[in-house]
Amino acid sequence: MGVQGLTGFVEERGVFFTELRVRDTKLVIDGSSLYHRLCFAPDADFRRGGDYGAFAAAVRDFFGVLRACGVAPFVVLDGGRGAEDRKLPTLRGRAAEQLRAAHGLSRGAGGCLAPLLTREAFVQALGRLGVPFVQCFAEADREIAGLANRWGCPVLSLDSDFFVFDLAGGYCPLSHFQWQSVRAAAAPQGCYVPARCFSAERFCGHFGRLSKALLPLFAVMHGNDFVGLEALEAFFSKVRLPRGCAAGRGGKHLRLQGLLNWLAQFAEPAEAVDNVLKYLKKHQREEIRELLCTSMEDYAPSDVNLEDFFQNGSYECEAARKADVPQWVSDALAKGKLAPFIINALILRSTFLRVQVENMQRPSAHSTALPIRQVIYGLLLRVSRSTEDASPSKQTNELPIVCEFDRCQKTLKKTFVQAASLPPDFCDDRFPLDKLMEVPVSCRQMLLLETLGVKTSFLEPVPSHLQLPVAVTCYWIRWSEPKVKLNQLKALLLMIVSGELQRITDDPDPTVLPAEDDSVAYNEILKWKEKKLQNNDFDLDAAHSLCQWQCCLQMGLYLNQLLGTPLSEPDLSSRLYTGTLVHRLYQELKSAPSVENLFILSPKMAQLYLVLLNIVES
Repeated sequence: MGVQGLTGFVEERGVFFTELRVRDTKLVIDGSSLYHRLCFAPDADFRRGGDYGAFAAAVRDFFGVLRACGVAPFVVLDGGRGAEDRKLPTLRGRAAEQLRAAHGLSRGAGGCLAPLLTREAFVQALGRLGVPFVQCFAEADREIAGLANRWGCPVLSLDSDFFVFDLAGGYCPLSHFQWQSVRAAAAPQGCYVPARCFSAERFCGHFGRLSKALLPLFAVMHGNDFVGLEALEAFFSKVRLPRGCAAGRGGKHLRLQGLLNWLAQFAEPAEAVDNVLKYLKKHQREEIRELLCTSMEDYAPSDVNLEDFFQNGSYECEAARKADVPQWVSDALAKGKLAPFIINALILRSTFLRVQVENMQRPSAHSTALPIRQVIYGLLLRVSRSTEDASPSKQTNELPIVCEFDRCQKTLKKTFVQAASLPPDFCDDRFPLDKLMEVPVSCRQMLLLETLGVKTSFLEPVPSHLQLPVAVTCYWIRWSEPKVKLNQLKALLLMIVSGELQRITDDPDPTVLPAEDDSVAYNEILKWKEKKLQNNDFDLDAAHSLCQWQCCLQMGLYLNQLLGTPLSEPDLSSRLYTGTLVHRLYQELKSAPSVENLFILSPKMAQLYLVLLNIVES
């Protein structure tokens, strides 16, 4: 969520903050704000698909600082779009903005775009670090506010809606949370993070007698992610706002200040709403009253008790029950074991496919992964045959349809996609979605591998944590259009093996004696990377092909999760994909094929590369 123009207004004045030393406290963190903040580091590369290892290292450093300052973090992530899908227009606008950013980056312009698997890398990093987190059923703001108020601790976010919530422990914007400038204090207090906390009292005091209770009405009237301004244009065109503010010209801050000053004359929201309605036509009034009152509820802390979840793993959500979401799906979503994509497909039959820096003249990179998505939709939406109408007109067994929002050249388009027809085991009336985990794991694994077009025997020589990426790579080679070039494949596999070498060097298995040749080979690769760092060549067609691979990996991950992970989940945070490296390797392979001998000093890694290449080529 977000209130239009409010962050800019508050930041420009700067007088609405108090200084805060953050230490020895619980801290409720808006996960979506945090991972975007960490992902948009000044030195990040946004053209080449993401460097997830470097991102995971930033996540590790951030939570390391909190631990050193005695701060107990609790991360709360947004889930799906919610059964009412009220933010759909906002999400379409945001997707169009991301498409413009991706197009600019593809042409060499500046800009920021979160890599496709950032969220998945963040969730995995939290799990590895043991940071408590929850993924909500829908928008997280109200649940964040409810938990923070229950504990009386601050909220850390970058969402301007938290200027509006009544928060007992205050709101610290991430832009004022100086975690990279930790200060030491005299004992016994220890170190702290310098931060600034928004003061609602100072803010309201700036507008005379403005009551905090009127801030939600202000947010709704001024326009947030759920309510556009159009409904209230009649009010703004007729009312005389203080300071001579009128609608339209004059800038949003003038209207924003005028609206707050106008609201300050009222003691409570109901009185203010009555006065707003006087400016509207009689036949509109009750509809607008209902819209305003319903929308103000978005700023009331949620009844969902996240403290229960963090204490005993129980996530009870009335909205999920009303939407008939199976309990195991709801639990897996809360624990981050299923993605919001899954819940949106299940309850809305609608999904957004996030754009990457790809060749806009070609079909979307997501089109390569369409057959995987169709199997996901088939699993989520299949209809039990016993519940079908037996009349002849119903015997067509039409498959469910899902609406996908995806790129078509440089515009956002919606396409209707038919779910896949599933094998007999998965059409059995004994195994509807709520009993999917009762299907034997061998059958679930077979469905996953058949979807990816790989035989189990092919994957036997591959380490278990690399089996899914290798199966996805086989799928990518078969389905990608235009066809994957050999050097693109080799660069990808060299990158995967490089990540594996770094993993065993940085995080060695205590039960295995470390091989000296591995660390020698790793140091050689670091030297090679340093030497090639200056190479800024960017091949858009290669980028497009690698975007297709990430789309396939994303949907392979989601299908694997939905089937209860019959294959081990690959660890994105251990440098499974490093965009800058794979692009550099591809450029190098075109001119110096000897780069294939990068692992010659480590027989084990050289052998792994050859095994992977042989499996995928065969």
